[in-house]
Amino acid sequence: MVTFSQSQMEAIAAALGDTAEGLTGSEIGHLLSVAKMADPSPELTKRHRLHNAFATSQNERGDRVGVIAFIRKAMKPERYLQNPQRYEPLRMKVNTALAFAGLKVNAEGILGTTDTATTIPDAERRARALREDLARRGVHPDVLSFCRSELLVDDHFHAVLEATKSVADKIRSRTGLMDDGSALVDRALSDDPPMLAINSLQNENEKSEQRGFANLVRGLFGMFRNPTAHAPRVYWAMEREDAEDLLSMVSLVHRRLDKATMPRRA
Repeated sequence: MVTFSQSQMEAIAAALGDTAEGLTGSEIGHLLSVAKMADPSPELTKRHRLHNAFATSQNERGDRVGVIAFIRKAMKPERYLQNPQRYEPLRMKVNTALAFAGLKVNAEGILGTTDTATTIPDAERRARALREDLARRGVHPDVLSFCRSELLVDDHFHAVLEATKSVADKIRSRTGLMDDGSALVDRALSDDPPMLAINSLQNENEKSEQRGFANLVRGLFGMFRNPTAHAPRVYWAMEREDAEDLLSMVSLVHRRLDKATMPRRA
């Protein structure tokens, strides 16, 4: 039977019981009950309470099925609708711990397998190598900030996904709009005149460039901003070279947005 090692259980319990983004004490009690797991140490700190519950379940069953069931229930995205900003930081922490067992929770909250990490420096070296390659390319600093080890323990896809989200954030910040995806691009970059113009729009060539830029941003959003509509992409084992090319494209978008002007409207 497959089981978690002692250190793996400790890491998973520490991630789920994290002080900042982790489960609350009442959430832990509820989820243990739902998962039909004993709660032998409710008086202890959250991480130790979870670890003891996980260890008790695994020792009694002889497998990790109970612990897996708890993780699945705890990481359902709909549990975080009232406080959605908690979900991604928690998922990244949980995935960093799960990586050492060859597991990860994807963006839809589905637990699956991944390449097994062996050391924390492995993930850090991977992040450092990507950052160094991108720095040599002269990519935008807003992109470099998304090449972190906690993202890359998951996979390169999520580093690109998060970097692409930053494009939408920048457009909203520049324009004051609240839209997302294609609707945001249509209002900010495709109106006549657009709210953000990457050139003076004085002739057909410049207007064509503006339309092409809007299509480029729209394509990035369509490819990465909606993984539920492109579920197979979540499971792609994106190579570092592909991530570098895509992050360079996101960098180009950031630079053009930084220089974009806001034409006067009639």
